[in-house]
Amino acid sequence: MTEAFPVILFYKYVEIADPPVFAATQRALCSNLGLKGRVLIAGEGINGTLAGSRAAINRYTAALRSDARFSDVTFKFSGGDTTTFPKLVVKVRKEIVTLNAGELTPDRDNQLTPSEWKEKMENDPNAVVLDVRNRYESDAGRFEQAIVCEIEHFRELPGFVEQLKPLKEKQVLMYCTGGVRCEKASALLRQRGFQHIYQLQGGIVSYQEQFGNEHWLGECFVFDQRMTLRVEEGLRQLGRCAHTGTATSRFVNCLHDPCHKLFLVSETAERTNPDLRLCPECLTAGLTSETADYRS
Repeated sequence: MTEAFPVILFYKYVEIADPPVFAATQRALCSNLGLKGRVLIAGEGINGTLAGSRAAINRYTAALRSDARFSDVTFKFSGGDTTTFPKLVVKVRKEIVTLNAGELTPDRDNQLTPSEWKEKMENDPNAVVLDVRNRYESDAGRFEQAIVCEIEHFRELPGFVEQLKPLKEKQVLMYCTGGVRCEKASALLRQRGFQHIYQLQGGIVSYQEQFGNEHWLGECFVFDQRMTLRVEEGLRQLGRCAHTGTATSRFVNCLHDPCHKLFLVSETAERTNPDLRLCPECLTAGLTSETADYRS
């Protein structure tokens, strides 16, 4: 780790007997270290992303690993700054990533290392690549020829699985950002009759640490103020302005607050026409920047 202000991404599915108590200890630890970010805790485990000084992050990772339940947790690092997160949020949730699919035991027995996953992608003629992230994440970046899920939230995946039925006889190479969604998505698909599911261990972040932009297009969406991460060497820009088609990685929320859809729009396009801060659907519906319902 060389970043002066690193960001860590981590998760682990493990039983937590008293989530509110554990959340309180996490909140106190993070606050004392001056960390900002988001930590979600449930009876099924922990899912977090935090930013802070290198010394503070080192102390946090050591403290979490000192708990036997998290001694083997994997931390993924990227570079941030003091603006990466506006505040610290530690919450207790029913799930550490919301799928709303009932009782599912997350899959862990079908993970492939990035090198194994890449080799299968390149050499298995029956393999298909499946992106189980949200639609806007795939808009910013995805693997070549990946099948994307037209969902706005992960909890919509159970209802989208029917559209993936043609993949049931394929070797499905599944991926997400860091792995936490794949463990549940894999269990869901196997519950629905998919037989050959393989997860990318560590997700996009771990793959790019080893292979950069090989077979990858665009940037990786992240849920903080940075919005996307990019590997510069060999970068092939994918993101396009929803209105003009020009290359951009700039995300905004639709100006019409009841919609609030996250989409790509170039700064030049919005500066030329303020109405383009509305998503294409709201614009087609006849809304303008003057008639949109938004909070000032």
